[in-house]
Amino acid sequence: MTTGALIARLVAVVGPAHLLTDRADVAMRDHDGRGPAGRALALVRPGCTAEIARVMAIAADEGVRVVPQGARTGLVAGGAADDSGSMLLLSLERLTSPLAIDPVNRTARVGAGVTLSQLNAAAAEHGLFFPIDLGADPSVGGMIAANTGGARFLRYGDVRRNLLSIELVSGGADGEVRTLGRDCWKQNDGMDLKQLAIGTGGAMGIVTAATLTLQPRPAHAVTALLALTDAMAIDRLLVAFEHDWGMMLTAFEGMSPAAYEAALRHVPRLRRPFAADAGHRYFLLVELAAGAAFDGAMLEEALGTAIAPFMEGDAALVADVAVDRHDGLWALRHAIPEGLRASGSVIGCDVALRRGDVAAFRAAMTAEVLRDHPDLRVCDFGHVGDGGLHFNMLWPHEAGPIPPGLADALRMQVSATVVERHGGSFSAEHGVGPRNVAAYRRFTPSAVQRLAGHVQSLFAPVPIGRVAFGPAAEEETCPTN
Repeated sequence: MTTGALIARLVAVVGPAHLLTDRADVAMRDHDGRGPAGRALALVRPGCTAEIARVMAIAADEGVRVVPQGARTGLVAGGAADDSGSMLLLSLERLTSPLAIDPVNRTARVGAGVTLSQLNAAAAEHGLFFPIDLGADPSVGGMIAANTGGARFLRYGDVRRNLLSIELVSGGADGEVRTLGRDCWKQNDGMDLKQLAIGTGGAMGIVTAATLTLQPRPAHAVTALLALTDAMAIDRLLVAFEHDWGMMLTAFEGMSPAAYEAALRHVPRLRRPFAADAGHRYFLLVELAAGAAFDGAMLEEALGTAIAPFMEGDAALVADVAVDRHDGLWALRHAIPEGLRASGSVIGCDVALRRGDVAAFRAAMTAEVLRDHPDLRVCDFGHVGDGGLHFNMLWPHEAGPIPPGLADALRMQVSATVVERHGGSFSAEHGVGPRNVAAYRRFTPSAVQRLAGHVQSLFAPVPIGRVAFGPAAEEETCPTN
């Protein structure tokens, strides 16, 4: 069938206002958080699960590959088309209902197009929140597709830990709708198949709705920024704070001096917590949070007491500390990506290691990278309390154009070190997409890829999305920078 006939069939489902075919209109949406990625045939915006099922059936009948798209905040190009001009983008942005909070069950039933900010606004009316903390504002469908973690993973976990059930549309010719899971906290009555749809970029089907667990919003929180004299002290401080505070320790974030300075230098709204050029080796952002039985002054005093022993003597590990009961210190942490983008070309790596390996890895990897590429800057930061690290490298503007192929080579070098030397993961929380699928091919055993491909074909007989999790097929490539 011709493209015109396909368009006519889709218009009959969603209406002309919700099918974009103009090249300029589609191009404005064919991107993710790292910029343009491809050239889609069209973008369709269904308004309900039934319309999505019909769109999927039409696409299967026409042999058109569907790429689901959330709020375009992902970083591995999983929600953008390739450059063939043959893929159909399926936006979930109109799936903003239901949005129903059950305060007793402490759950939210939400459409896949509901954004994190919309979800939290509704939950806040009941003193609750969804505990995925990000600088971006993703959709629920996108968070499920990526298994988003965030800055408070240490306390609350990722999306996987906070998801009870999903509604899933298959990639078959019938556009079958499946409900996986139940809206109860305990489910031990069979295979938990919804887990296979989490973190797989839509490859198992299109998530149209979900039931998420919510958490009581802390009544009080206090944040401290610790300036360290020794970056290798991360482990000792993490163990001590967890021992002292247990579940009240909600965040333990790390920042290299280069990342810290990039945020302060390029984001004028930020206030500098410490004197410049103080020679600090590393920065930790630590948060304690508690319910109404506590108060902010109590938390602040107790946090100061916990930090004090590490500031004493000639071998003190903490040189200085800044304390905040608002969001000023978090603003600094969340401004790092903006500061890096303003400084040059960012070569991002989203890796995970055993927590005890983070400090040694970043020291050795930094030395190795700078030895081979002295023009680079290593500006790493991340969720060191859970072993996650954004090992970002920066090619500064003043060094001129980034050499062709350097970014891909460096990402693979970092991934190889993480996986082969440390037994870690090349993707801590961004999932697998065209920008890192080469690492999946290299580091995932072929037997595991075959099994993953078989499972994917059972869930979606007609392939969905950008990544085939089975052994390499046509794919999946995406320009990188």
